[in-house]
Amino acid sequence: MLVDAMKRLAERLDKSVEEHEVGDPFFSNPSYKPFPISKENFRHIESIQSDRRLAFVDGGNQEILGAPNFSVQFNRVYFCIFAQQQRVFEDKLPSPVEFLSLTHSTFKGGEIIYDTQLIPLEDDYKELLPKESDLSFNSFDRTVTVGTQRADIERVASIARRFAEWNYAFNVVEKRLNEGDVLVVDGTLQTSFTNELKYVKKVYAAANSKGVIVTGISKTSRLFTTTGLSLLGAVRRVAEEAKIGGAWFIPIAEVQTSDHNAFIFVVKLNSIADHVFRFEINHEQFEQLGFKGVNEILSLLSDNSRDISFPGYPYGLVDADRFARVAETEAETCKALLLSEISKIGKWPKLLGHIQAIDAHDVLNMLVG
Repeated sequence: MLVDAMKRLAERLDKSVEEHEVGDPFFSNPSYKPFPISKENFRHIESIQSDRRLAFVDGGNQEILGAPNFSVQFNRVYFCIFAQQQRVFEDKLPSPVEFLSLTHSTFKGGEIIYDTQLIPLEDDYKELLPKESDLSFNSFDRTVTVGTQRADIERVASIARRFAEWNYAFNVVEKRLNEGDVLVVDGTLQTSFTNELKYVKKVYAAANSKGVIVTGISKTSRLFTTTGLSLLGAVRRVAEEAKIGGAWFIPIAEVQTSDHNAFIFVVKLNSIADHVFRFEINHEQFEQLGFKGVNEILSLLSDNSRDISFPGYPYGLVDADRFARVAETEAETCKALLLSEISKIGKWPKLLGHIQAIDAHDVLNMLVG
């Protein structure tokens, strides 16, 4: 019965995902200026010798203990630098930086507010973290809600890690990079949350002052074309039909708004890569560098994307993801330590009722096995 249902589902999926015309990149915001996905707009990444260094920044977090009214998280941010495919080791900035965060609900002015407190694992880390005052959100803030529901506190808790990545990136630019170097963040250059823009502006200001290029690479993309196709899938289709081999890049759109100031590309960084990625560069810096300068940066990223574990994806981001990621085993260890400390001060009964408001599903999982 299940096999038969899956067969029918596969047939419907095949009919639903039709091979439409490719169309153009689609952005609902009219501030975006899209470019056609045409054979003529593809550019091969030409190999160039360059002294620019690449700095990669990423972060990770896991919830340790949670309830509807609080979320305790373990957070980690990390950076690495590569020069001509060799890792650069220096100690001007700690890496990784680890901290705990407590996001909790309060009632202020007739509203439920989520506030976050930060506890760095080392005192030296404190100046590298965002301000707690920037981590206060109305639970109905449109930048954190999903649909019409009050924001989930665990989602809001993860913003501390996001802001920490930007503040850490600022310190990487200030303390570790030189003129001509390239900062590569994991993700887009678009801001999503209230107060996030102030951290991005700090990064841009420091980068412009020192002549550092700000870029971002996204592992995933939810963009579409004007015919409903996934943007990355459409770009790949055109490249394959036009028999565009090797490593390449194609301009997708440019935008200059308060929350997104970037020139957007789709790139293939290795001829044998199975994936293409969304790549962004700060718009003003693109205007200075032009396509020639972008090619130089992508040439460096292409050279950095030869590792057999994930050809076509920069090894610097693989490395940053691995050392920033918070494993479930780490979270469980932290949870055990936290529960022990809560028991020592005799506050477990106080918190248990709140935790049990959301842990019934975990009990069912254990019963099923």
